[in-house]
Amino acid sequence: MKKGSKAAEPDTNGIPSDAPRKDNGRSDVRRTDARRKYDPEQTKRNILDVATQEFSAMGLTGARVDAIAERTNTTKRMLYYYFGSKEGLYQAVLEKVYGDIRALEQDLHVSELDPVEGMRALVEFTFDYHDRQRDFVRLVTIENINGAKYVEQSKSFKGRNVTVIHTIEDLLARGVAAGQFRNDIDAIDLHLLISSLCFHRIGNRHTFGTAFGRDPSHPRLRARHRAMIVDAVLRFVRKED
Repeated sequence: MKKGSKAAEPDTNGIPSDAPRKDNGRSDVRRTDARRKYDPEQTKRNILDVATQEFSAMGLTGARVDAIAERTNTTKRMLYYYFGSKEGLYQAVLEKVYGDIRALEQDLHVSELDPVEGMRALVEFTFDYHDRQRDFVRLVTIENINGAKYVEQSKSFKGRNVTVIHTIEDLLARGVAAGQFRNDIDAIDLHLLISSLCFHRIGNRHTFGTAFGRDPSHPRLRARHRAMIVDAVLRFVRKED
């Protein structure tokens, strides 16, 4: 270095600013970052995540597409490009949240368990999911207010939800064969029973709490209610001696 010359300051990568640079490498990094930033599938996932929160909090009528666009750093035009309309986005959210719970049910692999333990695992999962995924409960309530208008339009909705009925049918059949379960239980009826018990304590917690002075979703009641619902279902399906 010549006397009096100033040492080059390091850039953010620790390379002196006057050192030779490989433009191709830097350009590749920029292109990679751009692809990550504008990844359409990731963008759609982000939009659906934020839209889930917006629709569950505000309902279909009250939700604002502008607010969803702002929180996802995109535009209304982009949302409409992906989902067609506000109603199309709402329908996509419903398909996603139902798809999520059905996929997680399959991940339990209850067909590999003893029928009683498999039924216990399914009920415990259903309880835990409703307890933690409050957006799901609110969205189901909102769509019932809408008369199931938007899920009826979904081509995949019925096929996606039939998986839980097949799971219960398998558990019941194996339990009957093992002499553990009654042979007169309808799988859809049993799904209704399980869903009702798990859904009610979250979906109706405000009116229930006001009426009786006890919030059924309170954390201190969680373990007791979980055990109670599991016990109720297992007593219902169990074959009498």
